[in-house]
Amino acid sequence: MANEKRRVLVGALGAAAAGPMIWVKGAQAQTSFKPEKGARLRVLRWKRFVQADEDVWMANTKKFSEKYGIEVRTDHEGWEDVRPKAAVAANVGAGPDIIVGWMDDPHLYPEKLLDLTDLAEYLGKKYGGWFPAARTYGTTAKGRWIGLPLGAGGALLNYRVSWVKEAGFNGVPTNFDDYLKLCQALQKNGKPAGFAISHATGDSETWMHNILWGFGGRLVNEKNQVVINSAETVKAIEYMQQLHKTFIEGTAAWSGVSNNNAFLEGKISLTSNGISIYYAGKNSTDAAKKAVVADMDHAPMPVGPVGRPTELHLLTQAMAFRYSKFPNAAKEFLRFMWEKEQYEPWQAASIGYISHPLKAYNDNKFWNDDPKYAPFKGVVERLQPHSFAGNLGYASAACLADWIVVDMFASACTGQATPKQAAETAEKRAKRYYA
Repeated sequence: MANEKRRVLVGALGAAAAGPMIWVKGAQAQTSFKPEKGARLRVLRWKRFVQADEDVWMANTKKFSEKYGIEVRTDHEGWEDVRPKAAVAANVGAGPDIIVGWMDDPHLYPEKLLDLTDLAEYLGKKYGGWFPAARTYGTTAKGRWIGLPLGAGGALLNYRVSWVKEAGFNGVPTNFDDYLKLCQALQKNGKPAGFAISHATGDSETWMHNILWGFGGRLVNEKNQVVINSAETVKAIEYMQQLHKTFIEGTAAWSGVSNNNAFLEGKISLTSNGISIYYAGKNSTDAAKKAVVADMDHAPMPVGPVGRPTELHLLTQAMAFRYSKFPNAAKEFLRFMWEKEQYEPWQAASIGYISHPLKAYNDNKFWNDDPKYAPFKGVVERLQPHSFAGNLGYASAACLADWIVVDMFASACTGQATPKQAAETAEKRAKRYYA
């Protein structure tokens, strides 16, 4: 049954063991994988929202090619397109050698992926260890690394400082009640908030889980039993309905760029996003956009009645496929790109657009260059896996890919269902995967 579910989901989404390692003993032992003769690689990753991310990534790729004489073709796809393309590659057994995808996508087809345990453990030992959430996302229940976390795009609050003050607040409130009052005041002043309630990868599922978890709701419990149809979830949906009333119109149809554009155009005062809005405005030649970023700041998500932070951020990780003819070259490429000499300049150039999964990169000096970067520094450290309170695996990956939590909130906010009906539908859908 489980295998049949995998085939159904992969179809819906998309329509060799590694060689020996060379170890050098020491506190920061260097390792490498000997690429196969005549190796060439194809890498698929998401399109940049921060230009420097792509520029330095490609510069690092060129360094790799020049060092090893290996041609690397890099394809950049839209965020929403990476997951189905990865599913197709896994299903047909052909495609990119490496795909840099999202969240727990590797858990949809773990048997199709190279074992990256030796590489991941090497990097962990050399760079201070992986943050717990990164290790959780990268490994199977048996501890085999099937993904190599690159980091996470922080889903934090981007807000206009002066407009929040005009609404009667010195900053973004840290509790749900006052946060709702802020959004209501902003709307009354004609400067509404705007948050995606659509299938916008990273812009919807992240902040919505903050609300669900903040009220004590969760998709499954510690035994991986579906428990989303609960009083806590209904309260979260009712709160979301009130919050949604304060949003600018059209958020049910937003794509991944909609909130960025609306914020920089001065149409909204508050949204959930990474640091890409700040980066774009800071590097723009448009005086109006520069004025926006001069009047903006970042803040963590508010804390709900549970009394603790409940943050979900968009973790991205690389997968290397078993069908690759050049598994050693693929692993050596990943090692090269994750090493300090490449990783730190890449992260610094994109001003922390992707927050690091390895603890040693806390010391990257650029974090001290601007106080507006600071909230993004500990994103992976604070991240709560979306499988909470259960385990990551096929079912959690499938539920996220199927937008169950997002659709639950959206259906109630758009008047298609009552809060209770929305929770009941989410329960039925989740049980298709958690059997």
